[in-house]
Amino acid sequence: MPGRRIGGVIEVVANLHMHTPYSDGEWYHADIAAAAQRTGVEVIVVTDHNVLVGGIDGYIGRTLVLTGEEVHDPLRHPQANHCLVYGTSEELALLAPQPQALIDAVNARGGMAFLAHPFEVASPISMDAIAIPWDDWRVKRFRGIELWNCMSDFKASLRNWPLAVFYAFFPSWAIRGPFGQTVRKWDELLASGQKVVAIGNADGHGTPYHLGPITRPVLAYEYLFRCVNTHVLLPKPFSGNVAADRKMFFEAVGEGRCFVGYDRPASTRGFSFTAKSGAAVATMGETLVRGGATQFRIEAPAPAQLRLLRDGKVIARQTGRVLQWMDTAPGVYRAEASRFYRWANRPWIFTNPIYVR
Repeated sequence: MPGRRIGGVIEVVANLHMHTPYSDGEWYHADIAAAAQRTGVEVIVVTDHNVLVGGIDGYIGRTLVLTGEEVHDPLRHPQANHCLVYGTSEELALLAPQPQALIDAVNARGGMAFLAHPFEVASPISMDAIAIPWDDWRVKRFRGIELWNCMSDFKASLRNWPLAVFYAFFPSWAIRGPFGQTVRKWDELLASGQKVVAIGNADGHGTPYHLGPITRPVLAYEYLFRCVNTHVLLPKPFSGNVAADRKMFFEAVGEGRCFVGYDRPASTRGFSFTAKSGAAVATMGETLVRGGATQFRIEAPAPAQLRLLRDGKVIARQTGRVLQWMDTAPGVYRAEASRFYRWANRPWIFTNPIYVR
């Protein structure tokens, strides 16, 4: 079964947001799974719009294929409040006009609700490239947010036709990282005492782009799987039992035992972020009860600009593969990394927090 053992846990690479012809995608599950397998993505969660496709969950080759749903109100104009629903077996799209009722229904059925592309920037070149943000911030009890949506990131760079043509052939130049508003909102939610899990996804559709005489699938599924993914830390390898593996995977995601990695500048596999205080040790998504000072360690698989943040503020920086830091304060600690790529210092990794009490 897929997975790589890293320091006592199993790391699997996952992507939790994509579409098939059941809504507005180009490829069906088996072809997407084959693309994932070619790129080393071990778990995919297909999230068609307002339809929960049944009978799909299972292994296709070495790829675990799971189904979720992207729920939204198609009658709302302008569009907003798209919600990624995971871990339920019941269609909930009728609740889309009431985001809080939708979230509560997801939770009542043992599932998880993630706010999809919560901030977006529209492109002026096409009516299909509108912004679809999350605007109902009164909601509570959602499990997490989509911190980095690769399709949203790309769309925001299409500011005019010359740039669009250039990025059609060189899309990696358009990928710049999560929107600053999204990162700030995440830190704000964490500072309020909420445990909000961050994930990163492709939002793959495989749609061909038509730029004058040019027809090109600019962001093909396989290309996107080599970009932004969610790396999930499991307590043990997958067994091959689909129900058990599905449960373990979604539990790890829901606990925030994961980080977001952009694999084009360099592979993010093997990244680790840990905290130790006395005999207690914690990693991403876990709570550490201090027994004295806390020792933090960030270790990257390649040299990078490493940052340690507490409550949304950078408290330590280091260029290289390792950052070590000792602190005595409680707080919400997370790690970031960036690398020089395409003539810019680009975001590379965002971890979920370690909660130090």
